[in-house]
Amino acid sequence: MPPLILASSSPYRRELLARLRLPFTCGSPNIDETRRPGEAAEALVRRLAEEKARALAGAHDHHLIIGSDQVAVIDGEILGKPHDIERATRQLLAASGSSVCFLTGLALLNSETGRCQVDCVPFTVHFRELDEACVRRYLEAEQPFDCAGSFKAEGLGISLFRATEGPDATSLIGLPLIRLVDMLLAEGVQIP
Repeated sequence: MPPLILASSSPYRRELLARLRLPFTCGSPNIDETRRPGEAAEALVRRLAEEKARALAGAHDHHLIIGSDQVAVIDGEILGKPHDIERATRQLLAASGSSVCFLTGLALLNSETGRCQVDCVPFTVHFRELDEACVRRYLEAEQPFDCAGSFKAEGLGISLFRATEGPDATSLIGLPLIRLVDMLLAEGVQIP
C-alpha cells in the first residue's frame, strides 16, 4: 500500500481516520479557502477537498492523499466556523426547529498516477426547538467554535438534534469513512 497522508490539521478528522486502523501521517495544506463568486456549496467543498490533497502532492510522490472540507447550509446560506460565542449563538438559533444540510467534500489523490477521486457526501441534521438559554449553556459547556454549524455531534451537540439522516454519519464530523473506504478499495488498499 502506498503511504497514506491526511491533508488536514483537524483532530476530528484524524480521530475518524484512525478508526480504519491504517497507518497514516498528517500534513497541513496551506490553501486559500475563500469561496469563489457564485460558487455553490457542493462545488466549493469538492474543490477545496481536491485542492487540499493536491497541496501536499508535490512533496509526497507515490502517496495516497486524503483531502476533505465541510460546510453547513441552512436556507441556502453557507455557515462557516463561528470562531466566537456570538456567531455560534446566531448559527444555533437560526438552526432551531430547522434542518441544516452538511456537505462534506472528499478527495483521494494518488500522487503517483495523478488519479483523483472526488465526491460530496450530504448529511442532514433536524434541530430541536432551541432557546437562547439552552444554546448558551451548550456553547459554554462544549465551546465548538472551530466546528461548522457550531456543535460537536460526537459530544453534547447530539442533544440539540431531533433527528439525523444521511448515508454516512461520520461525514457529519468531517470525514465520510464509508465513501473513503470505497475510494481506498478502488486504489487497491486492503482494509481489515
